[in-house]
Amino acid sequence: HCLVIRCVLFAAFPNPIGTVIVLGNMKMLRILSIWLVSLSPALHAEEFTIAVAANFNFAMEELVTAFETQSGHKVNVAYGSSGRLYAQIVNGAPYQLFFSADQEKPQALVKEGLAEESSRYTYAVGTLLLWWLESDKDIYEVLNNGSLERIAIANPRVAPYGKAAIQVLESLGLDEQYENRLVLGENVSQVYQFTATGNSQAGFIALSQIIQLDKPILGIGWIVPDQLHEPIYQDVVLLKNAESNLTAKAFLGFIKGEQAKKIINQFGYKTE
Repeated sequence: HCLVIRCVLFAAFPNPIGTVIVLGNMKMLRILSIWLVSLSPALHAEEFTIAVAANFNFAMEELVTAFETQSGHKVNVAYGSSGRLYAQIVNGAPYQLFFSADQEKPQALVKEGLAEESSRYTYAVGTLLLWWLESDKDIYEVLNNGSLERIAIANPRVAPYGKAAIQVLESLGLDEQYENRLVLGENVSQVYQFTATGNSQAGFIALSQIIQLDKPILGIGWIVPDQLHEPIYQDVVLLKNAESNLTAKAFLGFIKGEQAKKIINQFGYKTE
């Protein structure tokens, strides 16, 4: 039942940002203008800010590096739990794109008139991992026999990966057994820190958090089967204050491209 993950290195796959075929209509001319903004730093380099769910930080760093290198534009990134970022946006935070760890919060922003409905896009499907630093024990068996003293999870009220972790324990019939042994983090990044520093014996994190392209993977993890929890669909949405921001739209277009999908897949996510 347990998948042992050790010392696996991945490599990036460079790929051109894409090509555009221009047809004789205004829609295609607008697409071309967005594409030119993304690829012409000498003509018009710009800066914009995005809000990104904490579980996606390593993948986003690679994506931002690739986009900035190709376009010359500057992407500022704010990381946090999806719930906290959502609250910031509702209260007027000046983000142009919101990369949530779920679908509900982007949908809510659309309903509240704060995001563009047609822009909503599932950029990743998350993979949940139960992880610890022990190297000689099957984490799945230890979980099932009730031996874990503390398990860290992201706050299920604001973090989709925490909600999924609760669903896993319920599916396995272990929710009551571990009810008083849960250590709550604000987001999966904090859960990772709790586990890595020994403040928690194990933690439910995103698979992507233990995959860094230039470092070996430590510890042992159990990749949780999809049927034990609801799918973790992660949506991005363009916020209303960025409707005329061609650079932010260019980044969103980049995220939908094959180069970006390959990078996202390298960090343990599925793409559609």
